[in-house]
Amino acid sequence: MIRRASLVLAGALMGTAATVVVYSAVVPAVAAGASTYKELSIFGDVFERVRAQYVTPPDEQKLVENAINGMLTSLDPHSSYMNARDAEDMRTQTKGEFGGLGIEVTMEDELVKVITPIDDTPAAKAGILAGDFISEIDGQSVRGLKLEDAVEKMRGAVNTPIKLTVIRKGADKPLDITVTRDIIAVRAVKSRVEGGDVGYLRIISFTEKTYDDLEKAIKKIKAEVPADKLKGYVLDLRLNPGGLLDQAINVSDAFLEKGEVVSTRGRNQDETRRFNAGPGDLTDGKPVIVLVNGGSASASEIVAGALQDLKRATVLGTRSFGKGSVQTIIPLGGNGALRLTTALYYTPSGKSIQGTGIQPDIKVEQPLPPELQGKVRTEGESSLRGHIQGQSETEEGSGSGAYVPPEAKDDLQLGYALDLLHGTKTDPSFPANPEKTVVNK
Repeated sequence: MIRRASLVLAGALMGTAATVVVYSAVVPAVAAGASTYKELSIFGDVFERVRAQYVTPPDEQKLVENAINGMLTSLDPHSSYMNARDAEDMRTQTKGEFGGLGIEVTMEDELVKVITPIDDTPAAKAGILAGDFISEIDGQSVRGLKLEDAVEKMRGAVNTPIKLTVIRKGADKPLDITVTRDIIAVRAVKSRVEGGDVGYLRIISFTEKTYDDLEKAIKKIKAEVPADKLKGYVLDLRLNPGGLLDQAINVSDAFLEKGEVVSTRGRNQDETRRFNAGPGDLTDGKPVIVLVNGGSASASEIVAGALQDLKRATVLGTRSFGKGSVQTIIPLGGNGALRLTTALYYTPSGKSIQGTGIQPDIKVEQPLPPELQGKVRTEGESSLRGHIQGQSETEEGSGSGAYVPPEAKDDLQLGYALDLLHGTKTDPSFPANPEKTVVNK
């Protein structure tokens, strides 16, 4: 098993849609042409006019930050500027513990859209659902705010309440939901034995704790079920918004003996990087079924894509979110950091999931209870305004249903996976056959 240092981040747990982020050393920029600097002088002139003549004295730091963010957000939904506090918050989130509500959000039509509430957090307990739109925070409209500003308003001291006004599809009127802020200690992996002979592993997010938690969970399952009785494993990546990329690679590696896990390709050909698995399958080659849905994004798609392409696992569920771009974090000294899209990542077969997502080998829809009909759905990366067009993107786009029943007995996707492992259902794609692996040549 190859262990890697935590160099790469895939998906902030709160504040942005799931992303793949690389922490980078400062690289000198190439000087721009004379015409570019002439345009920049215009910016300086405008800044001085606003600073000196606007009807009320503006906050000069906010003016500059907003100008930078305007430039970056015009590129794609995932490039942005982070001030020193935001940059530190991002680093804190990767540790698996942070303060807040526990929701994954993005901005859509000037409203804050909930990608997914994280399990066992204040937002989830208060009834916030994937697909909800937050229109007001403590009575103040979010229209006109940047995503970073809206997220800042949702932060606050532990044990303090916040009122969110939520627009939910199918509801007659906006809902007022009060959430009490708390320390969000994200449990990276949940596990149990299903039916006495199947190991169930749910990865909630990819933090610094994920691989270690996964390793402990597999050992616990092995201790509970003798090897000759263990039918296999279900790896549940549904509603997983992402996390550390090196952890996604390690998680993939946990089920593999060899093979390329993922590659990233930038603007220049020499920027291509490949990440490979090493010997050491923690599950001893037992059959694996991976569950995905419209809430599976970024790092979780890397794992699903790797195990699918290398024919180590059968992927079951519905199409994933489709987030396949890489953001490099460029430190700016004491002035925060720049998050800039610099590459796309590719599965072992050379396929980009940007705007398309991972298509499951076995499509199983999870029906919604009557009270949630038409209310819970993630449209996917392809629905985000200004997203980078994927090389294989079609009108169908990415994303799908993003609902997981709270009770396992109501979970048709999990039930289908268990039936396959128990042999009461059959499908040509299960068990996966490594001899049919197709990799990028």
